[in-house]
Amino acid sequence: MSPLLTVDDLRVSFPTRTGTVQAVRGVSFTLGRERLGIVGESGSGKSQTGRAIMGLTPPQAEISAKTLNFDGIDLLSATRKQKRSLRGNRIAMILQDPKYSLNPVMSIGRQIVETLRTHENVSKSEARDRAIAMLEAVQIRDAARVFDLHPHEVSGGMGQRAMIAMMLVAGPELLIADEPTSALDVTVQLEVLSVLDRLVADRGMGLIFISHDLRLVSSFCDRVIVMYAGHVVEELAAADLANARHPYTQGLLSCMPTIGSDRHPLPVLDRKPEWAL
Repeated sequence: MSPLLTVDDLRVSFPTRTGTVQAVRGVSFTLGRERLGIVGESGSGKSQTGRAIMGLTPPQAEISAKTLNFDGIDLLSATRKQKRSLRGNRIAMILQDPKYSLNPVMSIGRQIVETLRTHENVSKSEARDRAIAMLEAVQIRDAARVFDLHPHEVSGGMGQRAMIAMMLVAGPELLIADEPTSALDVTVQLEVLSVLDRLVADRGMGLIFISHDLRLVSSFCDRVIVMYAGHVVEELAAADLANARHPYTQGLLSCMPTIGSDRHPLPVLDRKPEWAL
């Protein structure tokens, strides 16, 4: 079976007054109908990789790749109309902070309904029912009441779940989740992950899970890509993350707290210049 997504030598750079900043440098991977984790510290290029796939990089960004293909569609040569028909429908992205992703002057329900009716020919009443059902699926109690609330009237965690519902309501084939559970407490985090897990299993959806939480990625994903300074330094099965061979990945793992161990002094990541090459 051919992969759902193929990324080969993806590069994203931004011109600045002091020169060109290379945010993503030669990233390559394939994605089937599975859960792929992308981990790395802030600034490693994780989010820019996801945004480049979605076509959401700023206009001044320079993007190139040998291959950037989604289900037979060349995302680099796709027209603006083609990209708009894909985004929110076949490809969706959950962004990290709902404060900057939800429209503050529209009710939560109206935003979810708008997403659904943009891509599917459904009535207002059916769209409302599906939106409320999706809010319930991401563990929002009294979903009919939340449907009519505005983003400023709900907590950060509830806003995050509402945004997840909005991205999932059209049933995408590829979901890019950028720190989707960062604003949630642990119990709700597990509930939302179970929703994502069920979608991958039931709908055959491909998931790119961007995170800095190594424990979460190792337990939730099938494969893991480790990024540093804009490129991939290691790729391995999630179950084998504890046996990573690259010193950067080993350094990240050693910085994780361990119950019952004496960690004085605390470990510090000793960066090597050759890692960025």
